Amino acid sequence: MFKYTFSNKRYHTLDYFYKYKFNSKVFKVSLNAGFTCPNIDGTVGRGGCIYCSNLGSGEYAGDSKDDLVTQFNKIKDMMLKKWPNAKYIGYFQAHTNTYAPLDVLKEKYETILKLDNVVGLSIATRPDAISEECLNYLAKLNKNTYLTVELGLQTIHENTSRLINRCHTLKCFEDMVKKLRKHNINVVVHIINGLPYETKEMMIETVKYLNTLDIQGIKIHMLSILKNTKLAKIYEQEKFKTLSREEYINIVCDQLEYLRPEIVINRITGDPKVDDLIEPNWLIKKVTILNDIDKEMVRRNSYQGIKIKGIL
Repeated sequence: MFKYTFSNKRYHTLDYFYKYKFNSKVFKVSLNAGFTCPNIDGTVGRGGCIYCSNLGSGEYAGDSKDDLVTQFNKIKDMMLKKWPNAKYIGYFQAHTNTYAPLDVLKEKYETILKLDNVVGLSIATRPDAISEECLNYLAKLNKNTYLTVELGLQTIHENTSRLINRCHTLKCFEDMVKKLRKHNINVVVHIINGLPYETKEMMIETVKYLNTLDIQGIKIHMLSILKNTKLAKIYEQEKFKTLSREEYINIVCDQLEYLRPEIVINRITGDPKVDDLIEPNWLIKKVTILNDIDKEMVRRNSYQGIKIKGIL
């Protein structure tokens, strides 16, 4: 039996982590706080990352037309039908959620923290968008609640980074991880499999690199080609190869084998909205992808971290 599980999973799931830490079902309430991004407004770039929709990767976040409490309650009330005794983490998801004056950030974060049964915050951002002033505030916040900062890396390969218009360097990312961890702030890193022209070996190299850093979690996404994005235009022109379902499952299982068992797998596939998706169509069957990852790990008699432990 894998150490960090109470089910048939052979990797360290977020559900297991939350239940072990909080002795309760915990779910994240995705919010849209109305932020923009330094890669959109011209501070470091324009147009954003090529795969990013106009919702700033916040397709399942609340409606920005609503205030944060209204957003929170609408989503919470839906989730409570399934988990009536759950606790919540406010997830600032859409765009870059540390990219605003400090007084604005404080007002938005603390509005959510005041709500009943909120046990923490998860803040999605860029490593180049956390000022020293913001970092110091996050350090104070971390002493009073369960705080996670999610950093978008996507890949360690600089050629790919330029192609996707990420507009920050690997060193910038690594430096911010160290700064956050100096304050004992939990770090979750986003990566994307299937970025244009990356090989399986390159995707595994990204995970091997992350395994050397002091990170607490990872989100593994499959590249979604969405309508009305720059990526969609590139795909229409170049028809670059996308991963098949079988290739993706194989790569993810390889990546899991190279990750330390204590790293929490916050996500292991993409979850695009069907109406926005161009390719790959197999992504709409999320549950079967998750099941097939489980089956492949069983077939291999494998576990998260098995290759770094040197056991079979």
